[in-house]
Amino acid sequence: MFGVLKKIFVFAGRKRGTLKHAMLISFLGAVFASLQFGALMLTLDALLSGGMANITLIFGVLLLSTAGRTVCFYCSTNAETNAGYHMVAEKRVHIGDRLRYIPMGYFNENSLGNITAMVTTTLGDVENTAARCLVMVIGGFLNTLALCLALLIADWRFGLLAICGILCYLGVTELSQRAMRQTAPARQQAQMDLVASVLEYIQGMAAVKSYGLERDTSQTAGRTIDESCRKALALEKSAAPWFGLRQFVVHLFSAGIVLAALAFYSDDTLPLARCLLMLVVSFMVFRELESAGNMSDNLQMLGASMEKANSIDGTPTMDIDGQELTPADTSISFVDVSFSYGERKILDHISLSVPGGTTTAVAGPSGGGKTTLCNLIARFWDVQDGSICVGGHDVRDYKLDSLMKNISMVFQSVYLFNDTIENNIKFGRSDATHEEVVAAAKAACCHDFISQLPDGYDTVLSEGGGSLSGGEKQRAAVARSLINNPLIILADEPTGNLDSKSSRAVIESFGEVKKRMDATIFMVTHDSFAASFCDRVILLKDGSIYRQLERQGERGQFQDQLLIAIKEMTE
Repeated sequence: MFGVLKKIFVFAGRKRGTLKHAMLISFLGAVFASLQFGALMLTLDALLSGGMANITLIFGVLLLSTAGRTVCFYCSTNAETNAGYHMVAEKRVHIGDRLRYIPMGYFNENSLGNITAMVTTTLGDVENTAARCLVMVIGGFLNTLALCLALLIADWRFGLLAICGILCYLGVTELSQRAMRQTAPARQQAQMDLVASVLEYIQGMAAVKSYGLERDTSQTAGRTIDESCRKALALEKSAAPWFGLRQFVVHLFSAGIVLAALAFYSDDTLPLARCLLMLVVSFMVFRELESAGNMSDNLQMLGASMEKANSIDGTPTMDIDGQELTPADTSISFVDVSFSYGERKILDHISLSVPGGTTTAVAGPSGGGKTTLCNLIARFWDVQDGSICVGGHDVRDYKLDSLMKNISMVFQSVYLFNDTIENNIKFGRSDATHEEVVAAAKAACCHDFISQLPDGYDTVLSEGGGSLSGGEKQRAAVARSLINNPLIILADEPTGNLDSKSSRAVIESFGEVKKRMDATIFMVTHDSFAASFCDRVILLKDGSIYRQLERQGERGQFQDQLLIAIKEMTE
């Protein structure tokens, strides 16, 4: 139990001081609460002596106790709430930053649903419960201990009896924590799997409906829900017997205080006023302890959630020894590069030079390693053999931020946010001026259609950019890639999902970019028409360079040469 409490402290990071502050205030509240026993003792003495001379003192003590507890409760609750939300907010930001530097293999091994569950549901449990649990568990034990100290002052015999009750209760609680430690991780994982399954079901709804598999797919999601239910019940069943035993311990020692009070009064070793006080105390002394014990049932789930959130820190990153470097030029070079996905060889000793300021297309059959070349330049992965240089420096020598501020990417699947089109274009550089946004849009050949939108650049797009056509979205993505004035533009199948008219518009936008900027464009494409606009085409087959073609003469002639070479390669 105390190990999980320590984990919460470590997890709190910069908010550890706030948690300590909350616990200190909580203990101070317990001190104020113990004053009520003093007031009760004075009241009983006054009633039994037949005089109420101390009524002002009694009222003052009760008022002080009530006011102190109220203020302490308010301050402690504010402190624990502040710590809970801020420490999880900082953890989410940390995870987001960490994901930027993690190899893409992590995302292959961990589904989007699992990552989503980790930063939402899993950390949501920590956010809503961890700080409160820490303060209530430790505070509850400290509060009960404070009351025991008051009992020791009033009568050491009852103080010792209450302390024995605390120790027995702690022992049973620790045994319950050990039992729940076996089932909590499985419950936490089942919860993550549930989020992943539901998210996958929703995202794949179009495919599910197109094949009429709504019933089969919903049954799969239903099995995940049932499994989550079973794991939750298993966790509760592991705790239930110990919960009953804790209640038995509390009631046993409460009854012990009652019996001891009556026995001591019968032996004339305890005055009537003290006997009545102890009878009342027996119903109150373990109240905070019970609350602490009940809250401690959440500790193992919290521990499993924090371990899952912290697991990302154990994933190797790709930006450990990088430096802030400035490329000497915009050239790209591959030197004897090899790369595999597991046991599958993707690139086999590739050597290639891309001069700065040129446009290069990589074409070839699917699975030949074209997209992998783009990903290796941007360090989505690191090469396993050989090296890739940008501007004369190995990409592994750059800090990732230093590298990516010189590179922009245009993907086949474009995602536009539910925001204005201007904010979408300047997504990578929020401080860009309107004039800079317009300049990027003009370079990407999308200024005209944006100007015709209802509110121009202030038009709010639907989520995913659904209110634009495929070609318009792709050109907006090109504009977004230009807002940082990149030295290198990587385009992965920019016309892959477009019709011929939209494809031509997108390719023309790259041609306009070439005129206006001295950027190097590296394009992966299956489209011979798109490739024919480039200065050079690399034909890639089975992870090796099959042929390199330099453009000479008219575009149409170059496209014909390219089609012949592609046919030869695929025969």
